[in-house]
Amino acid sequence: MPLYKTIRFSSTTQIFVWKITESFEQLNNEVQLNEKNCIRLEGMKSEIHQRGFLSVRKLLQTAGYTDFDLYYDELGKPHLKDDKYISITHSHNFSAIIVSNKTVGIDVELQRDKIIRIADKFVDVESSYLNQSDLSSYIKKLTIIWGAKEAIFKIRNEKGISFKEHIKVSAFEMEDTVAAAELHYDTIIRDFTIYFEEIENFILVHACEKQ
Repeated sequence: MPLYKTIRFSSTTQIFVWKITESFEQLNNEVQLNEKNCIRLEGMKSEIHQRGFLSVRKLLQTAGYTDFDLYYDELGKPHLKDDKYISITHSHNFSAIIVSNKTVGIDVELQRDKIIRIADKFVDVESSYLNQSDLSSYIKKLTIIWGAKEAIFKIRNEKGISFKEHIKVSAFEMEDTVAAAELHYDTIIRDFTIYFEEIENFILVHACEKQ
């Protein structure tokens, strides 16, 4: 399938979403990888991960880049050679990238009840506004909270950051499509704006660091 969705969030920030329907062979024939990423691809045991990895390279092409414009630092954080910020995500049959002049992070997550079982690992103050009796809303909000914390972690990408202890997401409603979040870690204090939306049965979340 071609590009699923483009979100022109602002003049300096764009999100590109891909729905992965192609076979591994088709995707592999349509992208060119640098040497390091050829080795990474060969080392992946799951075809789902391989297709997600390759679909991200299709998104790079859509955004005007190639795999040769992308590199990773020692912590595994992606960067573009033109110094724009990039964040990458893929889950099951969706992948997405965000490219911006500002500090940003992105995450896409499938909505599923499994998240209820692990909520105590990443939810702290957020439990004060979650309503467990409304199961559908509860799962959606948990998924947004997880996605927000994942997106913020991708921005900072520092060992030792705890989703539960160090990242807090303020109360929000589904119709808001926006929320606020804070990171408090050691001497680091940062504020973020969180944007979220549903894409089929997935939640797409991106975080922008407030300047």
